[in-house]
This record gives sequence, structure tokens and C-alpha cells, in this order.
Amino acid sequence: MPSKSSARLAALTVAAVCSAASAVALTSPAHADSVRIHDIQGSTRTSAYAGQKVTDVAGIVTGVRTYGSSRGFWMQDPNPDDNPATSEGVFVFTSSAPKAAVGDSVTVTGTVSEYVPGGTSSGNQSLTEITKPTVSTVSTGNTVPAPTVIDAKSVPSAYTPAGDTAANGSVAGLTLQPSKYALDYYESLEGMNVQVKDTRVVTATDPYTELWVTVKPHEHPTRRGGTLYGSYDSQNTGRLQIQSLGATADFPVANVGDTLTGTTAGPMDYNQFGGYTLVASKLGTLKNGGLERETTKKQSRSELAVATYNVENLDPSDNTFDKHAAAIVNNLKSPDIVSLEEIQDNNGATDDGTVAADVTVNKLIDAIVAAGGPKYDWREIDPVNDQDGGEPGGNIRQVFLFNPARVSFTDRAGGDSTTPVGVTKVHGKAQLTASPGRIAPADTAWANSRKPLAGEFVFRGKTVFVIANHLNSKGGDQGLTAQYQPPVRSSETQRHAQATLVNSFVKNILDVQKNADVIALGDMNDFEFSDTAKLLEGDGALWSAIKSLPKSERYTYDYQGNQQVLDQILISPSIRRGCGFDYDSVHVNSEFHDQISDHDPQVLRFQP
Repeated sequence: MPSKSSARLAALTVAAVCSAASAVALTSPAHADSVRIHDIQGSTRTSAYAGQKVTDVAGIVTGVRTYGSSRGFWMQDPNPDDNPATSEGVFVFTSSAPKAAVGDSVTVTGTVSEYVPGGTSSGNQSLTEITKPTVSTVSTGNTVPAPTVIDAKSVPSAYTPAGDTAANGSVAGLTLQPSKYALDYYESLEGMNVQVKDTRVVTATDPYTELWVTVKPHEHPTRRGGTLYGSYDSQNTGRLQIQSLGATADFPVANVGDTLTGTTAGPMDYNQFGGYTLVASKLGTLKNGGLERETTKKQSRSELAVATYNVENLDPSDNTFDKHAAAIVNNLKSPDIVSLEEIQDNNGATDDGTVAADVTVNKLIDAIVAAGGPKYDWREIDPVNDQDGGEPGGNIRQVFLFNPARVSFTDRAGGDSTTPVGVTKVHGKAQLTASPGRIAPADTAWANSRKPLAGEFVFRGKTVFVIANHLNSKGGDQGLTAQYQPPVRSSETQRHAQATLVNSFVKNILDVQKNADVIALGDMNDFEFSDTAKLLEGDGALWSAIKSLPKSERYTYDYQGNQQVLDQILISPSIRRGCGFDYDSVHVNSEFHDQISDHDPQVLRFQP
């Protein structure tokens, strides 16, 4: 998964273009008289009036957006029809700051448009709008239509219908069934004034002044207040994004498990960053849930502690080194081996050919020492410039930190950015041809993606093979609220090829030494129930140890109201069936508004 910040910044660049740039291709305008809002919205996701000019459409202004690239106002017909599938609200896109005010009774003449946030290539649903409007104010100070209450009873338990196979899996032309499907229900409220009450926060406030709540507090709850995404059929219907029409300074700064008490109300919007969104003109009061960062237990003298931690594009210019160090020392209890993902080169995103990362790594090691931790040693292999994906110029890579007072690294020459590491048999034991080494770096599976880093460690006389991974991100996949159902997960193709190569390499080790201790860990960018995980596990060569936890604790990442697994530590049979192991997903980041990374680190403790 690309970092939330980089993904959002890239998308905002696209969104800054006039909304018409990503509108659905429309027919030549025709003229329609005496049209009501519910006529325009219709009973499907796309308007029968798309591309047509409509005249004197009446409504009461319920919300005004004066900022961003989508300026305009929402209006709602105070006299609804008797069809629950037809929305009574619509957004009027003015492009510049609108002159309308909440409570105005207006008539609007303009062209109906189906705008696709993020562009048609995103696979997102379209938003019905009236564009190029001429607005006439009939009266002011009118009562705004009462908000429709969204709660656990009103939202159906089924998430979405299957898409129309004759329309490439799109749901856009299907008749809405708001009493049967959650996405249909939210669509039937598009543009209308809605409200939620006493809702629990399930994704913390982010830098873009938004958070997620659930109107279904008992829907797949996690132990610390979130909502679990435990399968592709568990989309969680009660999730809803909250933004605000007010000043950003007044937006609640919330963590998972906090509550927006009282009423939060405003128009129902649809955007490219999560789909259906309540854009609040009235925000509830934040009640602190008291969530605290977790701390794992210290490994015993005979236990080897191995961790994975995505430090989110860490480079020397960042101000998070002390915080990362404190997390490693205090919350992770100084693991013996730490696989770091997203370590950038010495000048970060400056794209000048620099690939070395010694400044970045040593700055982190020094911060760990200052925080009271060990003086870690480290190993890595510099990538070929601009060949491993991530932020352009950043040259992210995986790095092994290890505590030389507890564990040693077996250095074996020959590993570089382009030479594949192999497995040999020496005195009946498996041995890497190079340590550290990269797995099949020339294979097309790793094009523009991080290559796995393999190394041999020795703990109390026993060899442990560790493979650090950062698989292909989910960038480009269609969202859960896409118009195509089920959504297309295009990024899986490359990730599946990568998982197959990692599993094959592990099998090479186990073919030589059946009882070898092998760990494949890192940011796998996929779920523990995914086909990627199944390919990594193969025929039992590996097993994702996060599955040893209760389901309510199986998450490492929080995305759009869904707590989910992206980071994993997979173990060979000798570890799984040996003297027992402990696994901990240490929640120090994903649930908090002041996170220093969007990933939670993972720790495995076992006796080799």
C-alpha cells in the first residue's frame, strides 16, 4: 500500500482539474422542463437526464462548499416522492465560491452531469451534479429539510449487489435496492441532508481533516475499538467517512475508539478517497476513548525476538527518528533482529543518483542508543537507482538491524543489487550463496518493486534464515465502493508472482534442510486471508503467524474504517511446531492521529 500521504497528494493533483475533465461522456444536450430533483437522480446510479439541460429545478440549500476544486452547494426538495430509491438531494457545481446560503429556496437551470471522482480509470462510481448553473433565489431563511437518520437499523447487512455482467461488472445501471444493500442505501441518499448519532471512530483523524465512524458498533469490532476487515465478504456496511464544511481547526482530532457524541449532520457526498462521505455542517462532540499505545513483552534470554517495521519513507530530513527509536526500544523492547521497510537513501526524494542509505540507517541507530537501546549493527544492499519503486528518487529498501550482543550475522560475499542469491548444502545444512543477498532481482516479478533481502543469522549457535520483504503495493486497485463489483484488484498479479518466488526460495532451503528455521517477514501489502498469503505459505513451507492471534487482534493497518493485515511474519514448520512461539501485533501507529508510520510493527519470539 502506498503511504496515505503520497497517495492522497497524487490524487489531489488529479482532482484539481475541473470536474468536467473526468465526467462520463455525455450525449448532446437536450432540454427538459419541470424536472424535480428525484427525477434527475432516478432509481439507478446514473441519471436519465445526463447531458441534458434542466430548467428551474427547485430546492432548499442544505450545505455550501467554498473550498477545494469542487465548489458548489447541495440542495434538497422538501417535498419527496414515495420512492426510497430516488434521492431528493443533488450537488450544484459552481466551480467558484457559490453565492447561495443555507436555507435559501432556489431554482437552478443547468446541465446534468455524471462526475467520476478520480477519473473514469479509477473505477469509482459517478456523482450526479448540475453543472454550469444559473441560480435564482426565491426566498431566504427557510427551514432546511430534516436530515435522514443513518443508523444500525437503516443500513442493510449486505454490502453490494454483484455488478451487471453485460456491463463489465458495473452496478451503475442497476435499479437501487436501498433496503437490501448498503451501497444502494447510501446512493439513495446522495446529495441529501443526513445525520449519524453517537458514533465510534474507527479510523483516526488524518492530515486531510477526515475520519471514519461506524453506525454499527457491533459489526466485527476489534478489541481496541476499530472494525475488522476479515475477508473479502466482510466489507463492513456501517463505515462512513466524515468531513466538515467548517474550519479545519474545529475538526475533532480523534483516535480509534473515541466517540462523536450527539449529532453529526450534513449532506451525503461521494469522493475518490473512500466513497460515501457525510460532509458535516454540524459535528458531534468528541469523547476520548483513552486509547494508549501498546507495549510488547521483553524476550527471554533464550528467545530470539524478530520484528518487522515499515518506517514510511524514512530519510535523514525527517523529524521522526527519535519517535521511531522510542517505539523500537520502549514498545518493541529492542528486538534482536528488526526488518525495516521503506528506508530511503541519504538524500531522500532528491533524484540525483544517490542510492546509499548509511546516513539514514546510522541516524536511526544513534537515536535508538540515545533512547536507551542497543547499538544495532546493520546489513542491506543498495538498489539500482530508481528501479525499486516507491517515492521517485527515494530508493527505498529493506534493512536488517541486529543486536550484536545477542545475535550474529553470517557475512558471505557475493550479494549485490543484481546477483541472485541461491541455496547450497554444506555439511548437511542449508547455506545461502551470499549473505546478504537478493532473491531473483532480475525477474520481471520485481519490476519497479522492492527485491527481497535474505540473510543468515546465528542465535545461540543455531542458524536462522530471514527474508525481508516489501511486496508490490495495492496502488491501482479499485476501492470497495467502486462501480465495479466485486472491485478489480489489478495489483495482485505482480504480488502473486512475487509471493511465488519467495515461497520457492524458502522451499529451496527446506529441500536442503527440512528442519531449517526460516522467517519471511515484512510489508506484504496483502491480507492474511488473501491469495498472496496462500502463495507465500504454499504447501506448508510457511505459515502466517498473525493467524495465531484472536481475530479481533489481527490487524496492522487501518484504512477507510477497516482494520486489516498488511504486515506479516511467516514461519517455517520447525518454528511453528517447535517449542512454541509468541506473536504480537504492536499497535503503536495505525489507530492514532499522530502516527509516525501508517503501519504497526510485528514481533515474533521463539526459541530456535
